[in-house]
Amino acid sequence: MTTRRNFIKKAAIGTAAASVGGVLPGFSAKSYNSIIGANDKIRMAAIGVNSRGNALAEGFANEKNCEVTYVCDVDNRAMDKCSLTVLKNGGNTPKQEKDIRKLLEYKDIDAVFIATPEHWHAPAALMAMKAGKHVYLEKPTGHNPAENEILMEAVKKYKVVAATGMQRRSWPNVINAVQEVRSGAIGDVFFSKCWYSNNRPSIGVGKATEVPEWLDWELWQGPAPRVSNYKDNYLHYNWHWFYNWGTGEAGNNGVHFIDVVRWAMGLTFPTAVNSSGGRYYYNDDWEFPDSQVINFEFGNEKLITWEGKSAHGRGIENSSVGAIFYGSEGSLVLGGGNAYKIYDKNDKEIKNVTSDMGFNAGDTINPTQLLDHYHFLNFLDGIRKGTALNADINVGCISSTLALLGNIAQRTKSSFMTNPVNGRILDNKEAQSMWGREYQKGWEMTI
Repeated sequence: MTTRRNFIKKAAIGTAAASVGGVLPGFSAKSYNSIIGANDKIRMAAIGVNSRGNALAEGFANEKNCEVTYVCDVDNRAMDKCSLTVLKNGGNTPKQEKDIRKLLEYKDIDAVFIATPEHWHAPAALMAMKAGKHVYLEKPTGHNPAENEILMEAVKKYKVVAATGMQRRSWPNVINAVQEVRSGAIGDVFFSKCWYSNNRPSIGVGKATEVPEWLDWELWQGPAPRVSNYKDNYLHYNWHWFYNWGTGEAGNNGVHFIDVVRWAMGLTFPTAVNSSGGRYYYNDDWEFPDSQVINFEFGNEKLITWEGKSAHGRGIENSSVGAIFYGSEGSLVLGGGNAYKIYDKNDKEIKNVTSDMGFNAGDTINPTQLLDHYHFLNFLDGIRKGTALNADINVGCISSTLALLGNIAQRTKSSFMTNPVNGRILDNKEAQSMWGREYQKGWEMTI
């Protein structure tokens, strides 16, 4: 905690340069109606605070003139823990509210961050926008591509500042690496491979059990179709691996580097998608692949591949996460942290950019704590000053849709063409049926 505070006080690198390539043409936070004074305190509510949300609360509580005033979660233990985290990091004891619907009625909230389970991401963000709150939304932005379309329309209508947790778009040396790729440092880049590796254990076969007394199971399910029997391997975190609530490793972690790669290569939606993989390591309740390779084709010009290994920690290029850009004159390797290397066509290293701030492999909650300050500050400056966001909601929705298209290809065991303008699936009825989802009655997403 002390180390982080000292870091924030000493951080001198501005984030204005981070906006290079970080927003869509025509987007400007200055167009929003609810810009507050540059010196005013921003009052934030934390929505979903069990793990990643608790880490975000610590981060925002350490930012100047930002106060986490409310915590919201269906697990009362998580609210107590997060309240203590905020207090320990220089804040006041925040108020607690279990129900997001009640929380968003409060007028003393300027912004929210959302780190709920993924089936709640888009519905919660839409509700917050409707309530006039600025939004910081963790990835993926939606549980399905249709939700991403809705959010991209909603931010136009409600005119709030809406950022996504694609935090690498604010890291200084990642920005430099992207500029290297874009400037032609390795020639014309035609192919990029990105990856994620981890040794996740089996989640076993769940047993039906009574809902824990600390959990509001009905509210936790929220927008998702109801599962009547509560099982002992659902919470916390394991919901990532069930179709009803999660998006698998592609949505959970793959989206980060899919985002960086398409950013550096100047790409939006693909023209074709396919995926191979399966649940190979364990025989348990895990529904998504533990080993997966997704290919995104962009016409006849460029290719992106994402490789996910959830049950094998062997990385690539000595990193558990990262990306390689292959160009006509060389290659650039970007690891999990704030560093990169450039090689010529003969695989000779010609540049090595290092950083003391990196990626803590194996930390599923807060692997990039010090670096995330840049991204938090960019969001807060977007509210205070109208600063362009490095990763606005459009950026997050496009990158999330790519990962979700990979999941659809995997589940349907099919390759399909997509519309490069909006990502829509073409000429594949089964895959098209997974573009959206069924909602629990009363929780439908409408702008």
